[in-house]
Amino acid sequence: MSTSRILTSVALMILASASLFSCQTVPAHLEGNVKTSAPQAGKIQVLVRSDDMGATHATNLACLKTVTEGIARSIEVLVPAPWFKEAAMMLKKHPQIDVGVHLDLTSEWDYLKWGPVSQNVPSIVDASGHFYPMTSQRKDFPPNTGFLECGWKIEEVEKELRSQIELALKELPKVTHMTAHMGTATSHPKLRTMVNRLAEEYKLPIDLPNAKRPPRFTGNTLSKEQKEEKLIEILKGLKPGLWLFVVHPAHDTLEMKPIGHKGYRNVGEDREGDTFAITSPKVKKVIEELGIELVSYADVLKKTE
Repeated sequence: MSTSRILTSVALMILASASLFSCQTVPAHLEGNVKTSAPQAGKIQVLVRSDDMGATHATNLACLKTVTEGIARSIEVLVPAPWFKEAAMMLKKHPQIDVGVHLDLTSEWDYLKWGPVSQNVPSIVDASGHFYPMTSQRKDFPPNTGFLECGWKIEEVEKELRSQIELALKELPKVTHMTAHMGTATSHPKLRTMVNRLAEEYKLPIDLPNAKRPPRFTGNTLSKEQKEEKLIEILKGLKPGLWLFVVHPAHDTLEMKPIGHKGYRNVGEDREGDTFAITSPKVKKVIEELGIELVSYADVLKKTE
């Protein structure tokens, strides 16, 4: 084979390989800059956020799907979690997606554990070096499994949360805000004061002004079809204003089968239901028919500056 033909073949192979790893299409709501949508009188605005990206591969895929194919407009990322690097890679391919740092001080699952990204923070980890499972001690859990009761030191908590924020800002393309995983990072007045200070310092708001919480349509006792039906019912009953929906997407894969803790074992099935409802064509049709506007944290926060 001639040199020119070899070079041509190599070039075609490179182009073909690149196309496999590139985004084939970009949904209309992800093209260009994020559009600003301020809360408007008489307007129903819905902010759907997908929590816990970074926890598992199945979670990463589902969180991304809820934005690219569904009605979610913000994703909350767990920086210390084991699949954070993949989450960062995926989000770099979708730099328009609005991202929040899901401040984390707990590792709740029995067989999937993680710990701090910072060093030398012994007051916030258990004997194995993992975060505690729960925010506060539960009566049905073994002793010494609640973060609040295990002697945390405010300076060590701040060191860890700073590390999470700075790693997120380094690795993620569009960080606009912060939220608290399981509410732990803001579960004590001293913690709340410290987190508010970090929010001000890093210019990443921790609260969403004027947002109302709708009734829940999630829960591990509901089938995916029931979640879809209940979400549609809730959407039809919304009054004008800004509404915040929090969901936990994942796909019900083999990876998710062992994940759980006491009282919550069907995690993959449950979170597949969230994914199903948020990406449902029926739900999207209702939103269009009702003239509901979908917004992100970035949209809302930009108008409150």
